Amino acid sequence: MKLTNIFLALFLIFYSFSIHAQAEAYPKFTLGKGTNLAHWLSQSQRRGIDRGEFIQEKDIEFISGMGFQHVRLPIDEEQMWDEKGNRHEDAFRLLFNCIDWSIKNNLRVVVDLHILRSHHFNAKEKPLWTDPKEQDRFCNLWLDLSAALKHYPDSMVAYELMNEAVADDPEDWNRLIARCFSDLRKVEPGRFIVIGSNRWQSADTFDTLKVPDDQRIILSFHFYEPFILTHYHASWTGLRDYSGPVHYPGIALSEEEFIAVPESQKNEVRRFMNRPFDKEIMTKMMAKPIAKAKELGLQLYCGEYGVLTGAPEKDRLRWYRDLISIFEELNIASANWNYKSDQFGLINNDGSPNNELIRTLLEPSSIVY
Repeated sequence: MKLTNIFLALFLIFYSFSIHAQAEAYPKFTLGKGTNLAHWLSQSQRRGIDRGEFIQEKDIEFISGMGFQHVRLPIDEEQMWDEKGNRHEDAFRLLFNCIDWSIKNNLRVVVDLHILRSHHFNAKEKPLWTDPKEQDRFCNLWLDLSAALKHYPDSMVAYELMNEAVADDPEDWNRLIARCFSDLRKVEPGRFIVIGSNRWQSADTFDTLKVPDDQRIILSFHFYEPFILTHYHASWTGLRDYSGPVHYPGIALSEEEFIAVPESQKNEVRRFMNRPFDKEIMTKMMAKPIAKAKELGLQLYCGEYGVLTGAPEKDRLRWYRDLISIFEELNIASANWNYKSDQFGLINNDGSPNNELIRTLLEPSSIVY
């Protein structure tokens, strides 16, 4: 019995040493603050010259010069591959250019497979969860991406398996994570892989996420609460017609204000009536991802957050300031949504910067209201 205990102790020591040695054998990948290069190789109809000019080397230089440490680069299946899985070489050339520019400017890159033909986070039907062939295709897309990108340093480029998985059964997402992660690890043992929670990468679903036993994983969630503020008057949501009051911090919508809301809009805003939101409450809303990252000893990353430019400006900037201070205090990496757009952007489509927002994200403690 004693001999068995000795062998067990020696095995545990060796196992612990081997895991540590494996982690030390590869370079680290740290994110810090970043921004999303959205509506370029994802969620965009731009093609040809128009697409090529939307993000250029000068944009990457500007992002680095502002003080960001990384970019999250969303890409869509339909932009990168045809329906037979053949690469669109022009899109891959833009992908390579962006990574090259970023490394040149000391920006790390998270390549995010954002939308699949078989899965859009807001679509009613998502064949990815019901068709084994689509699951095969998903894994094969990642193997093809790996073949294209594996020459880039592990310290500069990471892969995000999929943006905002939305599965009715969280086990469907867990099984797909396990399969695709295993496939990638066989060909890229040192690459950091970003894994998000089910149902729009919600903080609240982190308790159902099963994470592979690997230290080169980054856990990701998205944060857009209170939705009545962050998506104020958003044309693609049920809030498109809502132009009533919203407040931050404090009660988002008082009962008196709710009563005055038109009947046709009440259902969309009812859940925010008399609900308070502030820095402390938002921190508590992130409790599940914070706990899981701590338990597993992994980096935690908020890969998307933001407020539409049409929301009340003072409330909007206060929200940003509080959220950034949470990230800084709890060592959560982050990337705002997004770099260039007239809706959330640091830069408007015409190229003019939103200086107050930029300053709020990079120097939140200097903002006084």
